Amino acid sequence: MTSFTALGIHPDIIRGLKELGFTEPTSVQEQVIPTALEERADLVVIAQTGTGKTAAFGIPLLQLSDPGRKKPQALILCPTRELCIQVARDLASFSRFRAATTVVPVYGGAPIDRQIKALRQGVQIIVATPGRLHDLLRRGVADLSALRAVVLDEADEMLQMGFQEELNGILGQTPSDKTCLLFSATMPREVAGIAGRYMHRPREIVVGRRNSGVDTVSHLFYLVQARDRYPALRRIADSIPGLYAIIFCRTRLETQEVADRLVRDGYRADALHGDLSQGQRDQVMGKFRCRQVELLVATDVAARGLDVQDLTHVINYNLPDSAANYTHRSGRTGRAGKAGVSIALIHLKEQYRVREIASRLKIKFKKTRVPTGPEVCEKRLLTLIDTVEAESVDHAALEPFWPVISARLAGLERDEIIKRFVSLAFKDTLAAHRNAPDLNVPDGRSRKPPQRRPGPGPDQHGGRTRFTRFRLNVGYKDGMQPKRLIGQINEIMGPRIKVGKIEVSEHTTMLEADSHFSPQVVRAFQFLMINGKHVVIETGGEREERRLKTNSRKTLKKNKPFGLKRKRPFIPGKGRKQL
Repeated sequence: MTSFTALGIHPDIIRGLKELGFTEPTSVQEQVIPTALEERADLVVIAQTGTGKTAAFGIPLLQLSDPGRKKPQALILCPTRELCIQVARDLASFSRFRAATTVVPVYGGAPIDRQIKALRQGVQIIVATPGRLHDLLRRGVADLSALRAVVLDEADEMLQMGFQEELNGILGQTPSDKTCLLFSATMPREVAGIAGRYMHRPREIVVGRRNSGVDTVSHLFYLVQARDRYPALRRIADSIPGLYAIIFCRTRLETQEVADRLVRDGYRADALHGDLSQGQRDQVMGKFRCRQVELLVATDVAARGLDVQDLTHVINYNLPDSAANYTHRSGRTGRAGKAGVSIALIHLKEQYRVREIASRLKIKFKKTRVPTGPEVCEKRLLTLIDTVEAESVDHAALEPFWPVISARLAGLERDEIIKRFVSLAFKDTLAAHRNAPDLNVPDGRSRKPPQRRPGPGPDQHGGRTRFTRFRLNVGYKDGMQPKRLIGQINEIMGPRIKVGKIEVSEHTTMLEADSHFSPQVVRAFQFLMINGKHVVIETGGEREERRLKTNSRKTLKKNKPFGLKRKRPFIPGKGRKQL
């Protein structure tokens, strides 16, 4: 087994690592640290969160920095404030026994004048979010002319959050002879573009498999009706002793609603989303890290860059819009070699998305049954009994009160006393689950056709359905497919809406849907992202429902795999031809 000493790490830094409980390097540290210390080569490192990336790039930066020079010698760019603070804190811990190396975190949401003052006093390493550092560069405060190394931590997250312009502005002001280390969980083309533009013949190090999930995480999915998501969440939460999890939702509104319902039902839960101020975010995260909150309900954007140790589970209340986002979600658990579980709550029309994610990330999902009400009750009861058995009794503390306790309970039989104490501790669980229905849904092959909910009657539309045309700014090159389009609508409203013609081109999609449900259709796509692209939906005019059975059959045969009508651009004088 490789030791830290064998990697060429300074003894003072090794002492700091041992104080933190690190005894041997991880795989990414074994591969990155010697190269960064000796070869000073540009590196592209594909590794999941929780694999020890911070020490992999942080130790070489600390060891190569010169405390005597007051200009910044290394820059670490992080996608979020939370990750920026965490990285700066870790670097300070690694170097606690080494000659003073000043590490300054620079991020938005904090007073900029204090950060300006800290930079002017002299600093060796800057840890920054792109937005705040770009602002400081425009003000002429930050000086990057003496940089020896730049680290892009979670580069895919930074690009997905829209920091392309800021990254270009920052990297354009760094010396051309610097060393660049790029760390990313996935390798989309935007990250490859950054590597090609700002790195010189970078070496690539892949820890695990490229674009894959974390090996220490198990992946489960529960198949339920869309309307049963919350009851299923409660069943799962109540059947897992010691649950400490992040629950991911799609929108801010849903995040707050789920958190509020959990709190009302007696869970220690809170919400984290973009509508919170920075002070509120800090308060929520403080309670979550010290486990005053055990269930954190969050959006993808709000949870980016969070570094929370010992999470037992990640729960996808809604599946993310891309496999890359699933990688980042599931990577919040199973960190530092510990086992973790990623759970997805899906309905029937989302099964294909589970298969897509599994295929893209080369992982296996296991279909699991939602526990029945009696099963949850039994599980909770056994957990309570185990807790009582393990509880130690402070006889000395109870002794003064024992005569009173014994006298008050003298008239009750042993079994009656046990039943009353169990009932007292167990009554909420019994009330919630004892007579609850089975929430499991069989797969589509054995399922009976669903009952359609009644739509608008003939008298509401003059006997015929009117359709509104919607245009979306995503097409098949962005990953849009008809089944995904229909699945997104059904997830919001259920299978009660009539859908007309669908046309998917390279970068746009046209959809016709029942005009009665136009606001709900807009809401279904309002906060959606597909492969990192924000979906924009525009409303067009209405048309009367027409019979297109013959044309639809012809179109399906000609346009596999999409089964769609795709049109060439209009050329004056030549008419419009259909492919």
